[in-house]
Amino acid sequence: MSSSSPPPELPKGPHDPLETRERKAPTAGRSKGSRSSNPRRRAREFVIQGLYQWQVGGQDEAAIQVQAEGVAGFDKADTALYASLLTEARNNAEALKLDLAAHIDRNWDEVSPIERCILLLGACELKLHPETPYRVIINEGIELAKTFGGTDGHKFVNGVLDKLAAVLRSAEIQKR
Repeated sequence: MSSSSPPPELPKGPHDPLETRERKAPTAGRSKGSRSSNPRRRAREFVIQGLYQWQVGGQDEAAIQVQAEGVAGFDKADTALYASLLTEARNNAEALKLDLAAHIDRNWDEVSPIERCILLLGACELKLHPETPYRVIINEGIELAKTFGGTDGHKFVNGVLDKLAAVLRSAEIQKR
């Protein structure tokens, strides 16, 4: 796909992060100091959208970047974290899937596209970003699943990331 052609139209539905964000009012049900205004949280939201565009729409990183920059609120995201996590999750996707596979009770293709994106992001951070506490990573995954995922997707994400953290961050967990 050439980067000059317009991105393919993504399916609209309950698992489409762009549609989900558009339906919600920016401040609906959120206090002024809510975590969604956190630049790192925003970066993770945009990473989920980018991974979705990559997995479902087949878009390359350049097209994903152009689309993200055009979305309201991108300028308030931690763009360095966004770029790092998107690139790392995409480049390490196969290894991250292998790390996750032992903790998932079904075939990877049977996991919803949004939950796959959230799990890839969480696995990436657990494996490649030891500076971020494992509890923060798991909590962010849960919150992303509540925002973008299916009804009980956050429970699935919590269980998988918790088990993966026990393997990848055992020293950090034992310190608690």
